[in-house]
Amino acid sequence: MTKADDLTQALRDAGVRITRQRAALLTVIAGADDHPDAVELHRRASKDMPSLSLSTVYRTLTALEDQGVIQRHQFDGTPSRFEKAEDDHHDHMIDVDTGEVIEFCSDRIEQLQTELAAEIGYEIVHHRMELYVRKKDA
Repeated sequence: MTKADDLTQALRDAGVRITRQRAALLTVIAGADDHPDAVELHRRASKDMPSLSLSTVYRTLTALEDQGVIQRHQFDGTPSRFEKAEDDHHDHMIDVDTGEVIEFCSDRIEQLQTELAAEIGYEIVHHRMELYVRKKDA
């Protein structure tokens, strides 16, 4: 089953009808390897499906988020961005000058977070880390 098939099934499970416009959008979402916002997803999908409305994009994204197959990220000062929900945990660095989103994993950071929570009597059930970064002058 492809990523687009997974997204299609999630919409069907939510009782959402799969139109040609939605199918075009799902193909774009499945192929995205970045963190596009709704307007960018609309722009990409409209190349193949000019009749796709921005309101359909928003409704579809909400239904996919409700089904847990995509994640919405609200990085400081930017519109919501979306990515396919992954099984593997990762964190994000956001370049404050370009808006680029860089995914990263750090076993050291994960271990430190676990230790800090344990020191005060807690265990982590979920977390999200966002680092806002700027390239250093070379």
